[in-house]
Amino acid sequence: MQQVSVHEAETQLSKLIEQASQGDEILIVEGGVPIARLSAIGPSRVGRRFGAMAGRARVDERFFEPLPEDELRAWELKRCS
Repeated sequence: MQQVSVHEAETQLSKLIEQASQGDEILIVEGGVPIARLSAIGPSRVGRRFGAMAGRARVDERFFEPLPEDELRAWELKRCS
């Protein structure tokens, strides 16, 4: 692992980022004390995928029944506040 001073990191940041993107780790030190590590990050995870829950959720006939009056009033009160 390469060690560089804060000043060196400031002046050579582009070069250090390139090295990190190639898999190297750079330790940034101040007065001989490590304060930061520069390393590449992995590829980001794919966001939501259409159809990811296909076959996992079920809706039965009760879903289409009207809400009970007390629950319907509660929803209407929340909407008005």
